[in-house]
Amino acid sequence: MATPDEVDAMRRAVALASYGLGHTSPNPAVGCVILDAGGRVVGEGWHQRAGGPHAEVHALRAAGEQARGGTALVTLEPCDHTGRTGPCTEALIAAGITRVHYALADPTAPAPGGATILAAAGLEVEAGLLAKEAEAVNEPWLTAIRRGRPFVLWKFASTLDGRSAAADGTSRWITSPDSRADVHRLRAEADAIVIGSGTLHADDPQLTVRGRDGASQPLRVVADTNATIPPGARILDDAAPTLIAVAEDADTTLLPSLPGVELVRLPRNTSATGTPATGLDVDALLAELYGRGMRSVLLEGGPTLAGAFLAAGAVDKVIGYLAPALLGAGPAAVADAGVATIAHALRLEVADTTWLGPDLRVTAVPTAL
Repeated sequence: MATPDEVDAMRRAVALASYGLGHTSPNPAVGCVILDAGGRVVGEGWHQRAGGPHAEVHALRAAGEQARGGTALVTLEPCDHTGRTGPCTEALIAAGITRVHYALADPTAPAPGGATILAAAGLEVEAGLLAKEAEAVNEPWLTAIRRGRPFVLWKFASTLDGRSAAADGTSRWITSPDSRADVHRLRAEADAIVIGSGTLHADDPQLTVRGRDGASQPLRVVADTNATIPPGARILDDAAPTLIAVAEDADTTLLPSLPGVELVRLPRNTSATGTPATGLDVDALLAELYGRGMRSVLLEGGPTLAGAFLAAGAVDKVIGYLAPALLGAGPAAVADAGVATIAHALRLEVADTTWLGPDLRVTAVPTAL
């Protein structure tokens, strides 16, 4: 049974874990707090980057000798394998920790058994403290591990009548500066941002994180089926790496060859009848990104790409920024998603609603994934 001090410490560990979002893939975001034998906080840490020390190591270093006889609160089961760093179980045992609380079991195949090793060494080990809160922080990584593909968050902005742009194609700016700042938070927490060629030609976005100190720039991905990206596109600058995904049979002779810009060929999408359809195969694109270590994807593409991801069942969460405005005409926020009748509507469960200036941010998850 956890003490009040241990509950508070785990809550702090969950908050620390969130600092690693956008920096740790393909590893999880983990936080750790060390209490001394009297229940006082003597060390804190979080996993800061893949290949670097794990959260437990950072916290133990901060605690020093005060960790001996103390308790470790960790958001994920301590690892017992050697990769680019040593086992956290060994570090905890060597530091003289006598009690370990962890929120979530480690679901990865190479790393189970940490709790068993600790218990065998005589430590008191308990699981499940603030598991729901810890799961929420690591939702992208956990989803990716369980489904074998990156977690996909689709972000869109629209008017109250569902328009993503006016009839003449203009869309800057539908939402307020508050909403746009929040989008940069989403970008900072993602491993990759995905758009389609339609968005690229219409908006020429740079797709970088701005206004977030210390943020890592995610991989910029363009689903450019027919290799139409122009040489002067802002996404080709050196502010962040870029991946251009084209069809296997696309003519790429006119595509620019630049440092930091990589090309990958993927199969085209196929219709229900097996004939070629518009765009790239969504599953193939996600498999490519997963193989590159991407565990979270922010889908910022326009209505066509959003519809393709929804039709493929590849959207795990939706965040819509709704502006108090009406256009009456113009493109909708999402195009064909394979829904022909109301009975087949893609139903969502609203998880959160928040006001951002004049806009309403709605967070929802599909109910049938």
